[in-house]
Amino acid sequence: MSSDINLTKLFWNVQFIYELVLAQEELEAFNIEYQIVNNLRSFNVFNIPDEEEFIKRTAYFEVVKGEPSLYSKITKANLTRSINQYLTHWYYPYKGKFHPQMIRALLNIMKVEKGETILDPFIGSGTLALESQLMGINAIGTDISEVCTLISKVKTQSLKWLPNIQEECENLSSSIGDIVEDSESKIIKEISKLVESIKIQEVRNFFLLAKLIAHSDKSRRSKKSFKKSFESNAEKMIESLNMFNELRNTYNLDLGETEISQADVRNLKIPSDSIDGIITSPPYSIALDYVENDKHALSALGYDIETIRNEFIGLRGSGKSKIDLYNQDMKIAYQEIDRVLKEDKYCTIIIGNAILNKKKIETIELTIDIFKNLGYTLVKNVDKIIFGLYNIMQMEKILIFKKE
Repeated sequence: MSSDINLTKLFWNVQFIYELVLAQEELEAFNIEYQIVNNLRSFNVFNIPDEEEFIKRTAYFEVVKGEPSLYSKITKANLTRSINQYLTHWYYPYKGKFHPQMIRALLNIMKVEKGETILDPFIGSGTLALESQLMGINAIGTDISEVCTLISKVKTQSLKWLPNIQEECENLSSSIGDIVEDSESKIIKEISKLVESIKIQEVRNFFLLAKLIAHSDKSRRSKKSFKKSFESNAEKMIESLNMFNELRNTYNLDLGETEISQADVRNLKIPSDSIDGIITSPPYSIALDYVENDKHALSALGYDIETIRNEFIGLRGSGKSKIDLYNQDMKIAYQEIDRVLKEDKYCTIIIGNAILNKKKIETIELTIDIFKNLGYTLVKNVDKIIFGLYNIMQMEKILIFKKE
């Protein structure tokens, strides 16, 4: 018979089998004895060797033996309706984001400790970098797309510059108020000039991202005022930063450092055997055109879309050559990942088999074969079902490899 004193309860939003699997893996990573009760919504825990540390780090448990977890408090610092978009996670509507809850759990399962360094060579919108930062883990993130590196930098590096950002926001509001609303193109041009004139790079990046969000709003809702969108986005972003700052001070968070750079995973400028763990999701470019998806943002940054297309993994070539080039590029990428990862550490790849011209591309099988040939052991293989009518795939795999 279970005791209410020992009940450890899952978050209300945990609803998929893979989440229940990761929740159990979290418990096992902390050497906790448990029994599932209450229709899979709660666990009766019998022994927690380091209860305080578990309460600080757990991702999937809202309550641990009657005490709220730190994560349950972090997720309340949220201006959106989604539990996964707390703090600065919501910045920019990026397609195919990680769930931060999943990333937090994987960091626990892989036993990445505070002060160690985690890498995501396909950083995307920076979910790993921000979640690692909250746990006191240092993060290195690279991506070939400047849109991705900009989002990731602003999410994780703006907090240090909050007073400067607030001051600049007041200056911008005054200057933008003087712009005569002649035409949208003129307004965009004037706002761009004002943003480009900001001297501190981190502050300039913040307002540049607010501008890119306004471009995104405009591409989806053409009648929306760019000026109003830019101002409201900047104000909301600052409000999230204030919540971040309050959370850090209230719970005395020792934030990890982040290093974000625009780089190609096929040629990482990272020393060999220097990384304590890797979590990443390679691009599904053979089925999803990331350049086209971020076309409005890349154009706003001054890129020629056709020129950069050949630089992205999965967008080179056509037909069978496109698949062959993708496989070749991923093999090189995984060899680079192997080079920088320390021995006895873990690498988690979240990937699915894409469909191209109604044909399944066996990316999962390729990934497993490459890592086994590199000398890794596949220690966990978890199915992650993807729901949604318009998704390009219906299932991913969470593959956790150990470098022996």
